[in-house]
Amino acid sequence: MSHPFPPPEIQPFDRLQASDGLLINAERWRQAHNYHRQRQNTHYQSLNQPGIVCGLGVRDIPAPSKVEAKYRDGRWVQIQPGIAIDLNGNLIVVPAAFDFPFDLEVANTEPIMVYLTVSYVDPEELRSRNSREIVTEAYRFDQRNSTPNSSEIEICRILLQPGQKDITQPGDVFFPGYNNIDLRYRRQAQARPQAIVRMAQVNHGDSECARNFFNLSYFLQSIEALYPYLRGLDEAGQVSFGENIQEYDLLYLTGQEALSINSIEFESLKNYLNTGGILLIDAPADAEALIQSSHALAEQLDTPLKNTKELRRDHPLRTRPFLFAALPIVNQRPIEIFTNGGIILIIGDLASAWGLDRELTMPRLAIRTAQEYGINIISFAWKRHQLIGLQQEDDSGKW
Repeated sequence: MSHPFPPPEIQPFDRLQASDGLLINAERWRQAHNYHRQRQNTHYQSLNQPGIVCGLGVRDIPAPSKVEAKYRDGRWVQIQPGIAIDLNGNLIVVPAAFDFPFDLEVANTEPIMVYLTVSYVDPEELRSRNSREIVTEAYRFDQRNSTPNSSEIEICRILLQPGQKDITQPGDVFFPGYNNIDLRYRRQAQARPQAIVRMAQVNHGDSECARNFFNLSYFLQSIEALYPYLRGLDEAGQVSFGENIQEYDLLYLTGQEALSINSIEFESLKNYLNTGGILLIDAPADAEALIQSSHALAEQLDTPLKNTKELRRDHPLRTRPFLFAALPIVNQRPIEIFTNGGIILIIGDLASAWGLDRELTMPRLAIRTAQEYGINIISFAWKRHQLIGLQQEDDSGKW
């Protein structure tokens, strides 16, 4: 599975070897200092995810008086000083407030999303004829109506309506409206997660297969807060066994009816499990047909399911990262777990406790306990995927 913040290329650093009599010219001086810059960038890139370190706030302002009258509209903002780190480990330092106009035109009748970004500019690329001894590392602000590229840091976004409408602060920062400054999607620089785990719901011939879909998103959003070493994508995917399932660490399947897969889907699933993937079957206690067919599928794969009571006491599903002596209680009864060969069968509908119930009556403790056990499952899935992958064809540079 690819990481959205790819690691640096795996290559050695070239260091200038100093010796008596070495002639220092501009090229050698540059090479000596580039060595330290590259090591610093590699450190930032390896251990941190890109984002804003501090500052870089945005507020609406009147058009500056020094600009021409035709540009004095209500679409000016001021960007506050701050620091960010980009995808390549470059530090972006904005030392002073900067006035910026949004001048993109909304050509059609529908609003468009406009992104305000900042990016690093290497002073070497800005060399002028008048050479100077000291140059200041630079940055650039941009506005765009498409998703920022990987080298840019988003500062804010604004859903612009057609016409010259003023940009304003939102009345509620959590729910900005049209032409409001939206800061919700700024990414903060922080410790880099070991992996971004991907999860997909399996759609199959059962009308109940999607009943916990929204709870999967609640769960994925909780992973980083509860276990920062991993992070889940905000939304789960949706697949069938016949599609490309290899990009996911964990496939989630639920319902009531018996599983029925054809020979092509069986081979696809078998390959997925053999290369490290996990199939999580989350069955309600009364879904006897689904439970029996899950056991039959495991037998067909030559990996009959075993109750976790038969497994070692230190099995990762019970101990990592959260310790469980007794399994979570969902719908007033403890869940049961069977596993082997990449299949995990839960009897008890665990995912129904991963999010908000319709009546909003589920105790916080029940939700948190279910989510923590879910993180044990997702951590087990990621670690299994990683360990099996490390024993296969070399994939240097992939995390």
